[in-house]
Amino acid sequence: MKVERQMTIGSFCLVLHGHMPYVLRHGVWPHGEDWLYEAAAETYLPLLAVIDECKYLHCNHQLTIGLTPILLEQLAHKDFKSGFQKYLMDRVNRARTDKMDFKRRGELQLAQLAQQWDMFYDGLAKQFERIDTDIPKAFVEQMDRGLIQILTSSATHAYLPLLLEDSSVRAQVRAGLNSSRRILGFSPTGIWIPEGAYRPGGQWKSPIPWSTKENRVGIGQIIADEGITHFFVENHMIENSQNHLQKIGWEQSQNLSNQNNDQTICEPMAVNIQGNGSPKPAAFVRDPEICTQVWCGLTGYPADGVYLEFHKKHGKRRGLRYWKVTDKKLGLDEKEPYYPGNISSKIYEHSQHFCRQVKMRLVENYKQTGRHGIVVACFDAELFGHWWFEGPRFLRDVLLTLNADPEVQLCTPQTYLDKHPPDKLVSLSEGSWGEGGDHRIWANEKVNWMWQVEYRCEALFGKLTYHLPWRSHHALREILQKAGRELLLLQASDWPFVISQGQAIDYAIKRFMAHVARFECLTDIAEELARDPKYLSKLNKVQKFEVQDAEIHDVVFQQINLNWWNM
Repeated sequence: MKVERQMTIGSFCLVLHGHMPYVLRHGVWPHGEDWLYEAAAETYLPLLAVIDECKYLHCNHQLTIGLTPILLEQLAHKDFKSGFQKYLMDRVNRARTDKMDFKRRGELQLAQLAQQWDMFYDGLAKQFERIDTDIPKAFVEQMDRGLIQILTSSATHAYLPLLLEDSSVRAQVRAGLNSSRRILGFSPTGIWIPEGAYRPGGQWKSPIPWSTKENRVGIGQIIADEGITHFFVENHMIENSQNHLQKIGWEQSQNLSNQNNDQTICEPMAVNIQGNGSPKPAAFVRDPEICTQVWCGLTGYPADGVYLEFHKKHGKRRGLRYWKVTDKKLGLDEKEPYYPGNISSKIYEHSQHFCRQVKMRLVENYKQTGRHGIVVACFDAELFGHWWFEGPRFLRDVLLTLNADPEVQLCTPQTYLDKHPPDKLVSLSEGSWGEGGDHRIWANEKVNWMWQVEYRCEALFGKLTYHLPWRSHHALREILQKAGRELLLLQASDWPFVISQGQAIDYAIKRFMAHVARFECLTDIAEELARDPKYLSKLNKVQKFEVQDAEIHDVVFQQINLNWWNM
């Protein structure tokens, strides 16, 4: 006899944001392609394995994965596929060398760990072959089975609120959707706005010393115009909005007190936008207390002493890790050997604690509102596996535990919206998920010079695409398309972020300025070409080098459409 499932009181939505800046053909180690290889080996392939395992155990609607367009472009490229296979074999060989070295030194525990690294990377190489070396396709197949939802993002993870022109924001979103459609085979309806950074419409002045206050189109309006139906925000952007929610269909608004601010976290809300009648997108709110259980570097689960220490490696280049966290207060030379046998019980302990916190949040919401709420937990995907090696196993246990709870329903944002469309309207405030909840990580005295350069590039490109006859001039159109690609690439939020954080500063500046130099050279050529149709045959050595360099190194977004920058 079929047993009816007990009525659920709420849903849990796990959202992982997968992103990597453009590093293909731009260095390998310590900064460059190895970043991408590490993420693929330690996060993306293990996540695919977790999804398969959970499916085998009858766990559906498991998670939502954001795959930024620039990440997709790299994962789909032949250079990544061949380079990644070589990387995996290098790791296997390194593990075998380490094993022999440890045995000679009598360090048998470390030798055993080296053997496990050998098996780990050899298994990844076999898994990569099984999916035909196509990670994006493997995620699409999981989506087609109803197991996951895939989100898009802006093309190169640009920090959208600070871009100078609304046309640039539209171009980033349009280019991103075009790339997602081409590689994934469908157009995602959900988006991860880079850094959770949002700006409403209306009068606005950039924090960068540049321009006067102008009337700007809101981020919500721009994504809605492109067919996006939902995105994700921080709770403070709800609390700091206009301190009210308006019930759709009601004439009056409902004032919120501090007591029911928590309730607003547990349901998506339609975002108040102005425009041409596009449907209002829904905003899902990341639950900060739930996420802190994992996210906090000092007190979160990954800080437990039994887990693998990320920062201590054996050897100088591409070294493997053999030590545990031990104690966050200890120096790297004081770390103790890692014991995998101690891990399963600790993962179980932490996953059960996490699930209890989720359940408590849903129970509280149901008691107070009588409504089927949702807990949304958003993380950088690379936290699980790359930064926290045991993270994928933790996710597996969380998903299986909550799937077995008759009162909790695992869902994706789209499946939740299909059953529970928002009935409240909110005017979101400006903000991000960065430190301070504002733009300070991406706009400060360390990086404001980058924005001033970027603003000059934006303004110039807008002028050229408006005035030059590229629609009837094939060669001119191709040069401007190359310049547009460089503009998208130099707008990546990653470079000001790593500079602000004091990480890989030289590499970030070099990458940013290289794209700027190519952009400036290409736009100079475009202006000359508009005056002289034979100008391409007259290029000097520097110009020829920049054009060739752009073609060799910047191999993403091959279908640039200059109409993306049209309003």
